[in-house]
Amino acid sequence: MKDIKSNNTYTNQLSALEKKQLKKNIFTSIEKQSNRSFKNYNLVFSVALALVIVLAGFSWFYLNATPTNTITDFVESSKAINVNSSDKVVLVLGSGENLKIDEESSTINYSNTGEKITVGNTKQVNQETTNNNKIVYNTLLVPYGQRSKISLSDGSTVWLNSGTKMIYPAVFNGKRREVYLEGEAIFDVAHNKEQPFIVMSENQEVKVLGTVFCVTNYGDENTVNTVLKSGSVEISFNNPTSNNIDKMKITPGTKASFNKHNKSILSEKVNVDNYFSWRDGVFIFKNNDLEYIIKRISRYYNVDIQIDDEILSSETFSGYLDLNDNIENVLLNIQASTNMTYSYEGKKIIIN
Repeated sequence: MKDIKSNNTYTNQLSALEKKQLKKNIFTSIEKQSNRSFKNYNLVFSVALALVIVLAGFSWFYLNATPTNTITDFVESSKAINVNSSDKVVLVLGSGENLKIDEESSTINYSNTGEKITVGNTKQVNQETTNNNKIVYNTLLVPYGQRSKISLSDGSTVWLNSGTKMIYPAVFNGKRREVYLEGEAIFDVAHNKEQPFIVMSENQEVKVLGTVFCVTNYGDENTVNTVLKSGSVEISFNNPTSNNIDKMKITPGTKASFNKHNKSILSEKVNVDNYFSWRDGVFIFKNNDLEYIIKRISRYYNVDIQIDDEILSSETFSGYLDLNDNIENVLLNIQASTNMTYSYEGKKIIIN
């Protein structure tokens, strides 16, 4: 660390059983009505005809409607997937196949149809983009100690930091390009005003047409941060005081912080380079407390680090760290600017 200073669809589809019961009800109704006076014949016939038309309409819709599944449904069904289940970057295909990706070839590129995936410079994988007329979703898992870069089927590029999970369709169809993020990623979104790009997280959505921004949403942190470098984004979030979905637009050089507990959002002007620097192998800090710094270092290097001194953990620092250094050199750089000491307990590092 250099120059570091301490600053104290529809669809309710009818099943075969439901159709059978509906048909039975129709003809039971006709039979009952037919036993009544002949003067009601026209009414009975009209009701029966209308019901038959309804049944035919439901049957046609059931046979011809395209079943759909939303990204929200897929996220709910895949919550048990642990981003740190492997020490390598893992790409989970729609078929359920897990591709473990080596660190030196962690760049992933999708064809514009989503059917061909190129991993690194040579490896190529094919997949179907629909399954029984349902959307196929892929999941990219980037564990602690790893990073990855992916080009999606629409031409958008995403850099994923350590401890990040992203869910996305193999190919973007429909009116929105939706992805779901847990962790941290930088997005360079291909412009398409007819099909906005949506980054979803719990209780928040970030909507863009084409721009560069960073979203940080780790499960062990209280806020979801969105930092805008260029273009514009619209953030939607749940407002518990009004029970409505509120929206906020931010401009370049702004960070919006969504509080997961009270569902409030605040914005402030920031130096965006501090939030994008990890992509280039540098951490830049500006009046950040040591707890925040150590947490990011811990993820980046996949090392368990614990601060035992509460006062030390709340001290703030400014400076930068070269992430090409090993963890030992990083800790020595921090130690040179503080009164901290550290020791090893097995594989865990204790700071006090």
